[in-house]
Amino acid sequence: MSKNVAQKLLESHLVSGRMLPGEEIGLRIDQTLCQDATGTMVMLELEAMGLDRVKTELSAQYVDHNLIQTDFKNADDHLFLRSACRKFGVWFSRPGNGVSHPVHFERFGIPGKTLLGSDSHTCSGGAQGMLAIGAGGLEVAMAMAGDLFYIKTPKIWGVKLTGKLPDWVSAKDVILEMLRRHGVSGGVGKIIEYYGPGLDHLSAMDRHVIANMGAELGATTTVFPSDNEIKRFLRAQQREDAWTEIIADPGATYDENEEIDLSTLEPLIALPSSPGNVVPVREVAGREIYQAMIGSSANPGLRDFAVPAMIVQGRQISDHVSLDINPSSRQMLENLVALGYLGMFIRSGGRIHQAGCNGCIGMGQAPATHKISLRTIPRNFPGRSGTKDDLVYLCSPETAAASALTGVITDPRTLDMPYPVFKEPDSLIVNAAMLIAPAKCGDDVTLEKGPNIKSLPEFDPLLDTIEGPVLLKLGDNISTDEILPSGTKSLPFRSNIQEVSKFVFSQIDETYHARAMKHKDTGSFVVAGKNYGQGSSREHAALAPRYLGLRAVLAKSFARIHWQNLTNFGVIPLEFNNPTDYDKISQDDYLVIKNIASKIQNSTELEVVNKTKNEIYLIHHSLTSRQIETILAGSLINIFKKRHQEEKHKAAV
Repeated sequence: MSKNVAQKLLESHLVSGRMLPGEEIGLRIDQTLCQDATGTMVMLELEAMGLDRVKTELSAQYVDHNLIQTDFKNADDHLFLRSACRKFGVWFSRPGNGVSHPVHFERFGIPGKTLLGSDSHTCSGGAQGMLAIGAGGLEVAMAMAGDLFYIKTPKIWGVKLTGKLPDWVSAKDVILEMLRRHGVSGGVGKIIEYYGPGLDHLSAMDRHVIANMGAELGATTTVFPSDNEIKRFLRAQQREDAWTEIIADPGATYDENEEIDLSTLEPLIALPSSPGNVVPVREVAGREIYQAMIGSSANPGLRDFAVPAMIVQGRQISDHVSLDINPSSRQMLENLVALGYLGMFIRSGGRIHQAGCNGCIGMGQAPATHKISLRTIPRNFPGRSGTKDDLVYLCSPETAAASALTGVITDPRTLDMPYPVFKEPDSLIVNAAMLIAPAKCGDDVTLEKGPNIKSLPEFDPLLDTIEGPVLLKLGDNISTDEILPSGTKSLPFRSNIQEVSKFVFSQIDETYHARAMKHKDTGSFVVAGKNYGQGSSREHAALAPRYLGLRAVLAKSFARIHWQNLTNFGVIPLEFNNPTDYDKISQDDYLVIKNIASKIQNSTELEVVNKTKNEIYLIHHSLTSRQIETILAGSLINIFKKRHQEEKHKAAV
C-alpha cells in the first residue's frame, strides 16, 4: 500500500498499539531535546526517578531561554544543567550557543529518526524528515529513561504546495496563511504533511519556518519529505552522511487535504494577541511601530537575516524604532559576520543581541507601553513579551525590516527598491565548539545545586472523592503563558516549584495564589472554555497549579500537550458532556465529584455536583488505562519510581 511520509515515520517506530485515528500508540524515541526553561525540571525528574544514564541514541540539553543573569539563579541553573548532562550522558549546548531548534537541526537532526522535546516547537525538526514532537518534560524524561512515548494516533493532513512564492513573500507568510484559514486549534489531533511541486522552491530552513509554527495550529507535529534539498542542507553542514531519502510513495493519500498555490500569497501579519488573528499587511499598513525584532526559532535561517540586512543596507531605521537582531546560533552569527550581513544591520542602527530566545520568551526586549512591536517570533499571547497589555504583531522578516525603515507597518512590496536576491551558500562556517559531548561515565559526578534549585514535591495518590471551590472561570484558548507566565520575573524560578507557583494565573488574577494556598491540602477546581492550555509545552503550567491543590480542570476541550501534562501530575482533565453547563458554573461555586477513583476505571462518564447551586452536570474523560493508572498513583514519577525499585530488587535477587 502506498504510504505518505508521516505514516512511514510512525510505522518505523511503532512498538505498541494500532495506527487507527484516536487509538493510543507507543513510539520508540531516538533523540530528545530539552531547553533550560524546561530542562532543569527534566533533570530533577531524572534524579527523582533514580536514573543512571539516558538510553536514547542522543539527548541534548540547550541553554537558550534563561540567558539574562541579573542575579545568581539563572547562572546556578546553567551549572546544574552542565553537571546533570555529565551525570546522565547528555550533550550540553552552552549559554550563547543558540536556540535549541535550529542548532539541533544543524548539528544533530537525522531524517527518519524520532525526536521528542520538552518544547512545543520541537516540531521544527519535521522540516528535515524527522518525526519531531513537543511534549511535557516528564514524558521526555521517561523517553530518556528508555520508555515509549504514548500518543493518540493523529490524522494525517496533507497540504499540497504548488507554484512559487512572489517577491516580498516568504515562508512565514505560508504558515500565517495556514493560521488565517484554520486558527490556533485547526491542527489539533493531526500531523500536517507538506508535499507537492511547490517544495522545489523552499529551502530546508524555509521548511523549518513552516514546521516550527505548526505548534501554533495545535498540530501534533509537521513533517516534510527528506529530499535533495535536505541532502544539500546537510552537505553544507558537513553532515551529508546523515541523509536518507524519505518521500511519499506514488499514490499516497491523506485523511484530510488542503492546497496552497504559493504564487497567490501576499505579505500577512498576525494581530494582537493570537497567532491566529491574521490579516494581509496592507490592511493595517500605516500604524506606527516602536520595535521590529528579527530572529527566533520561527525565522532562524541565514536568508531570514540576509534579506532584511539587504533591505536596510545603506539606509537608517526610523529614529523611534528599535530594530532588534537575535541571531539564532553562534554559528549563524559567525556566518553573518563573514558574509557582511551583520555589518549592514549595525550600520543601519540595528541592535545586536546574543544568540538565544531572548524577547520571544519575554527574556528582555520588552516593548514600550501601548506601542506596537513587530516580531518574527512564533507567538504573541497576551503579556508574553514582558509588557502587560502588549501589542505584538507576528510577521515575516521582510515586513519587519520594511517597517523598521518607515516607522509604520509597511507592506514590503511598496518599498522603492528591488527585492534582494539571496542564494544559499554551498558551504558555511560550521561551529560546534560550544556543544559539549557527554562524559563517558557519570558515576562520580555530583549534581551542582544552587540555593534556588529544589527537589520535586511529592504528590499523594488520588482520593476517592475530590471537592473544593472553583478558583477561576476562564474563557477559550487560554495559553500556558497565561497559566504560568514566562519572562524575567518567573523563568528564573523554574527549578523551584514552591516559588514559581506564586506566579500561577498572575496575569489573569493576582489573588489566585493566595486563594489557592487556603485550599492547597483540600483541593480546588478550574473551569475553562475551548482549547485550554494551548501554546508552550511547559509542564510547570500543570505542576505548579497541582502543587497549589488543583485536582481537576473542567473544560470544553484541551490542547494536546497540556492535557497530557495535567495527567502526568495527577490533575484530571474533564470535559463537559453539554457545553452549555459551562455557563451555569460561577467562580467560587463549590464542586464535588464522589467515588472518582473507582468511577474513572469503569466509566468515561461522571457526575459533578455543584453544592452552591444544587445542580448536577455530566462530564467525561478520554483517558487511557495507562493514564488512569497515572492519575490514581498521583503522578507518572510515582509509577516510574515504583517500577524502577521493583526492577532493582529483582536484579539484586
